[in-house]
Amino acid sequence: MQLRYNFRLYPSPGQRQSLARAFGCARTVFNDGLRLRQEARENGLPYVSDGELSKRIITEAKKTPQRAWLGEVSAVVLQQALTDLNTAYRNFFASLSGKRKGPKAAAPRFRSRKDNRQAIRFTKNARFAVTAGGKLRLPKIGDVSVRWSRTLPSEPSSVTVIKDAAGRYFASFVVETSGEPLPEAGGEVGIDLGLTHFAVLSDGSKVDNPRFLRRAERRLRKAQQALSRKAKGSNNRTKAVVKVARAHAKVADTRRDWAHKLSTQVIRDSQAVYVENLCVSGLGRTRLAKSVHDAGWSQFTAMLEYKARRYGRYFGKIDRWFPSSKLCSACGTIATSMPLNVRSWTCPCGEVHDRDVNAAINILAAGRAERLNDCGARVRPGPVPAPRSEAVTHPKPHAQQTGISVL
Repeated sequence: MQLRYNFRLYPSPGQRQSLARAFGCARTVFNDGLRLRQEARENGLPYVSDGELSKRIITEAKKTPQRAWLGEVSAVVLQQALTDLNTAYRNFFASLSGKRKGPKAAAPRFRSRKDNRQAIRFTKNARFAVTAGGKLRLPKIGDVSVRWSRTLPSEPSSVTVIKDAAGRYFASFVVETSGEPLPEAGGEVGIDLGLTHFAVLSDGSKVDNPRFLRRAERRLRKAQQALSRKAKGSNNRTKAVVKVARAHAKVADTRRDWAHKLSTQVIRDSQAVYVENLCVSGLGRTRLAKSVHDAGWSQFTAMLEYKARRYGRYFGKIDRWFPSSKLCSACGTIATSMPLNVRSWTCPCGEVHDRDVNAAINILAAGRAERLNDCGARVRPGPVPAPRSEAVTHPKPHAQQTGISVL
């Protein structure tokens, strides 16, 4: 599997100028290619092929006085910019035809020099290398200092140099790694994600929601207020923009580090992990939007997914319409309604449930049913409650008598 390893870069002032030149050239090539295809479409001309686009935007453009400065940067950087444009067009066309799953992909848009994120990519053809002294050698840029936090598991196939809104530089290496299976763990766990508690596990343990953005709101508010008082176009406003970006970057970095530690702990302790497929984009349009985005559920589940694949664990997602909170984990009865303010409830069978723990137990049972499908039986309740034999929340009586394990 392919993984990305990110490291902090510390370029010298001269290297920063060279990187800024490379960012600008890549952006210009991308915009020129997009403009050429848009003009061809408006004039009723055929779609410009990838090879023709490279020839006209890079090879021939370098011979003109207007674009002669494109030769000051590595040609691989320019080719990768066109590759990004071609990929964006393919995703757009595949989305229109229905071949691409997931959210609809929009048409490519022009890049701006004022974008918060600037990036260029070097492949093996560019002959980038890590020197014996531990520096990253980039063509026409030089040897850039790197803060190595760990060693690369294999030779990287490409490296992307990124400048973020806070003015920091990063090198993102793409490396091919083999699986590193962990010793087999005995338990399986279902996870219910929420806002009061970030995660509630099926074994009853609860993880508090750290609320990193809420805790940093006062500092962010002061930085934003200072920015609003600066005159537009002034150097002080530019400095204030960087301060705001650094404050937000600190919150994002802290959240990412915490999610990495928690996801690693869950994967090490469990042989199989099941979570609910939440509609985060929909919840992000409600009055709970700030809290939902602050929680970072999508980031956490993405980490669980790739770490499970890397370390030999099983990861499963439960359908978002599965009534995990309203379903009694003891008898399979589904409650008629379950408002968010109800944190515990009593089933007609007499079982008293903690809302979140009960949901985690049901997620675990549904995940097991889907993983070890019960002879193709339907395991998702529909408009009416499913029979206990199909819900697979309890072993079948005849299975207990014969000693056969259903789950």
